[in-house]
Amino acid sequence: MAHTCRGTISLHGALIHTVDSCTFVISNGGTQTFHIKAANEVERQSWVTALELAKAKAIRAMESDEEEEDNTANTIPSEELNLVVRELTVRLENLKTCYDLITKHGAALQRALSELETGDDLANKTKIVSERATLFRISSNAMINACSDYLQTAQTQGHKWSKMLQHERDQKLHLEEMVEQLARQHSHLEQAATRHRPNAATSASDDEDNEFYDAQEEGGSVTQEDSSFILNIPVTTHHNHRRNSNDATGSSSEGEDGNSETQQVLVVAENLDNMDVTDRISVHSSQALTPTLANQSKVVRKRRTRVPDKPNYPLNLWSIIKNCIGKDLSKIPMPVNFNEPLSMLQRLTEDFEYSEILDKAAQAKDTCEQLAYVTAFTVSSYSTTSNRTGKPFNPLLGETYECDRTDDLGWRCINEQVSHHPPMAAQYCEGRGWRCWQEFTMTSKFRGKYIQIVPLGYAHVEFPATGNRYTWRKVTTTVHNIIVGKLWVDNHGDMEIFGERNAKGVKCHLKYLPYSYFTRDTQRRVKGVVMDSSNQVKWVVNGTWDSKIEIAPVTSTSGSTENPVYKTGNYKTAWTRRMPPPDSDRYYNFTLLACQLNEPEPGVAPTDSRLRPDQRLMEDGKWNESNQEKLRLEEGQRARRRQREAEAETAAAEGRPYPPYEPIWFGKEKEEGTDNLVHVYNGTYWDAKAKGDWSKCSTIF
Repeated sequence: MAHTCRGTISLHGALIHTVDSCTFVISNGGTQTFHIKAANEVERQSWVTALELAKAKAIRAMESDEEEEDNTANTIPSEELNLVVRELTVRLENLKTCYDLITKHGAALQRALSELETGDDLANKTKIVSERATLFRISSNAMINACSDYLQTAQTQGHKWSKMLQHERDQKLHLEEMVEQLARQHSHLEQAATRHRPNAATSASDDEDNEFYDAQEEGGSVTQEDSSFILNIPVTTHHNHRRNSNDATGSSSEGEDGNSETQQVLVVAENLDNMDVTDRISVHSSQALTPTLANQSKVVRKRRTRVPDKPNYPLNLWSIIKNCIGKDLSKIPMPVNFNEPLSMLQRLTEDFEYSEILDKAAQAKDTCEQLAYVTAFTVSSYSTTSNRTGKPFNPLLGETYECDRTDDLGWRCINEQVSHHPPMAAQYCEGRGWRCWQEFTMTSKFRGKYIQIVPLGYAHVEFPATGNRYTWRKVTTTVHNIIVGKLWVDNHGDMEIFGERNAKGVKCHLKYLPYSYFTRDTQRRVKGVVMDSSNQVKWVVNGTWDSKIEIAPVTSTSGSTENPVYKTGNYKTAWTRRMPPPDSDRYYNFTLLACQLNEPEPGVAPTDSRLRPDQRLMEDGKWNESNQEKLRLEEGQRARRRQREAEAETAAAEGRPYPPYEPIWFGKEKEEGTDNLVHVYNGTYWDAKAKGDWSKCSTIF
């Protein structure tokens, strides 16, 4: 559970699916999958039941261990602790023995005294009373001596433990000061490196807060220097390499490049003076948050343009998470002070803020050009991370979120939290000539100064008119300056977008360059190439994930087969970021769409994130009440989980199968070409909303 190595699946985050009568699958949500075949159906069910119960018990054990760690600030060497505990236990047993003797002899003495009052043989009974009183006195003296020994031992060890505790506290404070000092020195070095880097913007401030701001690149056309680049492309034998259980190229982080062969290509731009202005205007001028001409006749709902200002409740992040280094991010008990008033389901919906790119892709005739626009769309989902460091609320199991923007944006989506261990959300969205769906889960690496979030699961977009489908997995996101300084976010890694069905063979290799203080390259740079089924580069993708993406067709190829040189035509803008309002820093740096996501709306499901009380209280500025509600909701979720586990154990003891939790609006189906089960929208949500039938929804708030 706590110690995993390469090639294994942690039981804590394992997904266990039944494939057929004899086969079942265990996976971690994306990179690792075990296919196990039993001899018969009974044996298969026994294995699945045993694994589910072991997973539940292990999760309970981990949670109890973490509660003990939270309640124990310092530790004492185990050998010495065991000796002291054994000694105190022996003395406590002596006390109990003395107590039993006193009780026994005291009762006998009471009986003798009663008989003395009523009896005739006074001399004999007086002798008996004297004997009983002597035994009672001896037992009392033994009790007093045992208490004295116990008290002396406890005082001696308590004084010793107090000294050890004080020493441990001093050591802990000293280490914390050292870590903070190292972090400050690190930040100073980063600022110095930024100031001395030739193309970096000068640091805006060098005060005690050590606020670090990334060098901001101004928007504009692609320069000659940026438009020419070298890219290493992995050489794969078949396009569908994500099916390999050990593959992680869909979303690579540091150290995940592997030992696969790569091909180095050089991209050279020419005729940059002739920009394709027509296409630039057609994409950029489609204001996504205003009604389209086709829908002007409809009455469009007027939506809010901002949320209440963020209250000023200062809180030290380091003081809360310093004891959580090495733990999973999802298990850190974070107060709402570090949240933003949106759930993870709503945050996923922000991926469609620039849905007009998919509208443009649906109109593309050429498959490679269509994939270039899809690539720009995948990059656009990261634009808000450049200045949004708030943590979304973790959804409860069964929580949903709908967003129907058909009247103005032309799309609607439904999200549901389909798993609690590991946390997993399923999403389905349909728009003008396209439909998109994904399973989102993640793993996290918390190392004190930074947090790395590695997404698992795949996203898909399909264009029904042509039958083209494209699949990808998101890249790694790192949040820096956890200890001191201003939080800032970087996205980095390789993304492979590959075609399926009618687009099979077409793929795009995209590289998100990690932030570096010692490079002359543009920061937050994204570059990539779109290749056809014969691995020939047809389109080039270039830009930054926080500003804009431009694409260009390849006009000619030269050089050797191993190191080809591709010349491109004019670049055209596929995506340009719409900047948030100037005062958005007062309300969580929300964009206009983000402000509208949690707006109260009638007719939604009772499990909708808009109805979540702790999130609503936080948006209203009542953070103390929000923290209390958050604890209540989380305890309710734990109680429901314990009830399901108890029912599962009872069913296992009786030898009958216990059905696992099933989502309401998504069903498990076998993924095309594999034995993996994925959550697929069952198509019933919008019908249920039209009828107002929420009978399937459980009470989670």
